[in-house]
Amino acid sequence: MKLKKGFVTYQLGGEQMMVAAGAAAKQFHGMVRSNETAAFIVDCLKKETTQDAIVDAILARYEGVERERAARDVAAIVEKLQSIGALE
Repeated sequence: MKLKKGFVTYQLGGEQMMVAAGAAAKQFHGMVRSNETAAFIVDCLKKETTQDAIVDAILARYEGVERERAARDVAAIVEKLQSIGALE
């Protein structure tokens, strides 16, 4: 899975924002604001990946995070992105 073409991210005031552009904007008309962890997950989704690979990346980046917690966080972000049509 990965972000669909047309979903663009940018940094604004220390937060990552995501908007739809082009054809993607016909389906999604909002803006997604991400905290640091969600932004990391979104960045991982800029290339083809799996939920397990993202969990592994989180565990490598952040000390003291339990696998179960990381897996729940990744699943929640993936579910949200799927609900707005942002994932292939």
